[in-house]
Amino acid sequence: MSKRHQHSQSAAIKSSEITAESSYLNRRKLVQGLGLGLGLRAGIAASASLLSGALQADIAPSNMMSPDEEITPEKIATSYNNFYEFGTGKEDPAEYAHEMSIAPWQVEVSGEVEKQGVFDYTELLQGLTVEERIYRLRCVEAWSMVIPWQGVPLAALLQRLQPTSAAKYVHFTTLHRPKEMRGQRSFFSGIDWPYVEGLRLDEAMHPLTLMATGMYGKSLPNQNGAPWRLVVPWKYGFKSIKSIVKIHFSKREPKTTWNQLAPSEYGFYANVNPDVSHPRWSQASERRLPGSLFGSNRIPTLPFNGYGEQVAGLYAGMNLKRHY
Repeated sequence: MSKRHQHSQSAAIKSSEITAESSYLNRRKLVQGLGLGLGLRAGIAASASLLSGALQADIAPSNMMSPDEEITPEKIATSYNNFYEFGTGKEDPAEYAHEMSIAPWQVEVSGEVEKQGVFDYTELLQGLTVEERIYRLRCVEAWSMVIPWQGVPLAALLQRLQPTSAAKYVHFTTLHRPKEMRGQRSFFSGIDWPYVEGLRLDEAMHPLTLMATGMYGKSLPNQNGAPWRLVVPWKYGFKSIKSIVKIHFSKREPKTTWNQLAPSEYGFYANVNPDVSHPRWSQASERRLPGSLFGSNRIPTLPFNGYGEQVAGLYAGMNLKRHY
C-alpha cells in the first residue's frame, strides 16, 4: 500500500504564475476525486515507471499543488533545457538525445558506503515507492518552469546503500559516452567530461530531494536525463544532474563541474537566492516559461525557490552570500 507523502509549501504556486497542461491536470483531478482507486493507481504507476516491470511500485501523489492549479506544458519542459552533453543550444537535447542508449543502465557505487559495487539501476530502486512531486525548476540563467516529477526520495535510496559514519558528501557522475553524446566530442564544449555534481549528505537526505525516473506521468525522456536524474528543487537547475552512472560518498566536498569551470559564477551550494546576483545578471526575478506575445512573464524569485520553510535550517549560521 503506497503512502501519501506530505510536504507543506512556504509559498503556494499560483495558477496565474504558470501555464496550463489541461490534460495532465484533468487526470490528476479525476484520480484525486475518486480517492486514487486501485485501477487508476496501477495505470498511473505503469505509465510513469520506465522500469518495464522491474520496479514494482505505486505512485504516491503529494499535496504540493491543489488540483485546480496548472503546470508548465510538457512540450516546453521536454524541448527547452540544458544538457550540454548533446549541445549548448536549448533545443539540442530534444534533437539529439535519442542517440543515447539507456538499456541496460548500470551504476557504480563507491566510497564511504557499505554497499559498494556495480548495480543495475533497477536493482537499486527495486521495492521503493515512486512518488509524484510537483516542483518549481529555477535555472541559474533566470528562467523557470513548474514540473510534475515521478521518482523516489533520494534518502530512501541512500539509506539502502548504507553510508558509513565518515560520509559527509555524496557526488554523482553523468554518463560519459562521446559516441552517443555529441556535445562530449565537441571541440568547443569547454567542459572537462564527465559531468560531476554533489551535495552535502544532509541535503541529499532531505525529504524534498528526489531521484526522478519520470515526468508528466511518463518515462523520463532522454533529453531530461533518462533513465534517472537528481531533482533538488531549492537549488539552481545545474545541481540536478542528469543520466547518473556513478554515486560516490566522501569525507570531503567534491570538485563539481561548473564550480571548477567558473567558481565566481557557480558556487558549490547553488541555493536559489534573489539577493545574490550572478556576475552577469540579476537573480532577483525570473522568466517563467513560456512567455507570450504580450510579455516575458517575469516574476520575482523566491529565496530557496520558495522552499525556505523546509530547507533554510540546513544552512543556519552560514553566510549565504559567501557560500552561494
